Amino acid sequence: MNSTIRSTLIGLAAAGALLPGMAAAEAMDGYLTDKGGAVVKAPRAGVCVRTRQWTPALAIAECDPDLVKKPMAAPRPAPVEKKKPAAKKKKKAKPMNVQYKIELQGMPFAKAEMTADNKKETDKFLAGLAKANKRAKRGPVTIGAVVVTGHTDRIGSLAYNQKLSERRAVVVKDYLISKGVDQKLIFWEGKAYKQPIPVTKFCDNKMKRKQLIECLAPNRRVTVEVVGRAPRLAKPKK
Repeated sequence: MNSTIRSTLIGLAAAGALLPGMAAAEAMDGYLTDKGGAVVKAPRAGVCVRTRQWTPALAIAECDPDLVKKPMAAPRPAPVEKKKPAAKKKKKAKPMNVQYKIELQGMPFAKAEMTADNKKETDKFLAGLAKANKRAKRGPVTIGAVVVTGHTDRIGSLAYNQKLSERRAVVVKDYLISKGVDQKLIFWEGKAYKQPIPVTKFCDNKMKRKQLIECLAPNRRVTVEVVGRAPRLAKPKK
């Protein structure tokens, strides 16, 4: 089955600025965390690494202070004397978080190998990041981290599929490094069959084995998510 690219945003970052290093990490409550429970932050951009489960409702002050509901301030007492208002200071626009994503589907059954289509899709994705970054009107994007997540179909035990999903993540991680991605920015993990593609719920276990394997092919995949920061465009004056 052919691989499918799903980019979540359009503004992209230079491939040269992309990802270094490998580190295993865990995901919890919308953010990637290390083994000590601390939120993982991209070494260059300083942005917290979000997971696919992240929503604004899961925002924390450490990572997304603008999204956390602030308590209402107490009303100020009326001034006794009218004073000349001080000149307003111009607030600097804070950078915005950006995220780009690709899903490499249809990997061989029970193997940790990229297909020819997987490699073509990855090359196209990386080239698109560099090309779009050159055209970006808001300025260059600072790439903070690349999260590589391996997945499997539901055939086999959880223990077996966990190791297989991790091996698939490592294979894609190594391919990204071979294409110039900085390995210090790469975080990888395996999810076994815990996050199936929704459409595969219709694959009946009563199917013949060959037919079931083909039906579950979209689940045999690796997801690559690139996160970073870009300058926020100034709002037009009314």
